[in-house]
Amino acid sequence: MPKKPPPDADKLDRLVAAAQHSRAQRERGYRAQALKLYPWICARCTREFDRTNLSMLTVHHKDHDHDNNPPDGSNWELLCLYCHENEHARHLDTSRAGAHADPRAAPSTYKPFADLKGQWEKNPNR
Repeated sequence: MPKKPPPDADKLDRLVAAAQHSRAQRERGYRAQALKLYPWICARCTREFDRTNLSMLTVHHKDHDHDNNPPDGSNWELLCLYCHENEHARHLDTSRAGAHADPRAAPSTYKPFADLKGQWEKNPNR
């Protein structure tokens, strides 16, 4: 079996640099548009931003498709770094759970506080 030649490191570096440049250009375009369309307020926590901290305000794609950038901004919302990270973590958790969830599994019927009043009445000095 013939050996494959090693990948051309310079070619890979150029390809990665071009992809990063393209992404940066695309982001600058829709971020600038979103900042013109919407007030500089996080859509989740309502923190207000100004020119001094505007770099902490990000554009979130509601459908999680970074190539879906309608000119009216209908797929965007402005989120602070923290809310944006939380949104993506929740999306990831939901998609993971959906992939592994058993649709036949019965919902939990455990009620941790069902006998709380009875326990309290047994020992009210807690």
